[in-house]
Formats: sequence, structure tokens, C-alpha cells
Amino acid sequence: MESVGEVFEQLELKYCERCGGLWLRNQGEEEVYCPGCVPKMAEFPEPRRRPRVLVVAVHSLEELQGCITDWTGITREGWNA
Repeated sequence: MESVGEVFEQLELKYCERCGGLWLRNQGEEEVYCPGCVPKMAEFPEPRRRPRVLVVAVHSLEELQGCITDWTGITREGWNA
């Protein structure tokens, strides 16, 4: 006897980010366009992604060290806080 996982694929409902239509894709896939829009979007270049930068406004080095310690749990001496 086959188990349920061997018989059925898990799907998820997704809307196309180009045309807005609804379609089903395999669960966990990252495709954002429906099968009809994929060839149309292939004509466009890949969007440039800006690197993510964390900006923190601090007034002193001590305040910056405190922020780093809060985020990482590492003190100036390199030991866990």
C-alpha cells in the first residue's frame, strides 16, 4: 500500500505577479509568474538588487558598542555577555 505522500503532491495557490491570475505551484517553489507569463518576463533583464545595509544612528562609540552587544551578545572583550 502506498502512503499519502507518494500519491499526492502538495500544491499552493499563488497569484501571478505580472497578470494577477491565480495558479497552482508545487509547495516550496519560488516561481512568482504563472506559466503563461514566464516567457514574457524572460524578455526583461533581471532586476538589480541593492545590497542590504543596516543604518544605525549613534552618538558615541560607547553607544555603538552597546548596540553591537545587544544584537550579538558579544562584548568588547569577545566573551559572551
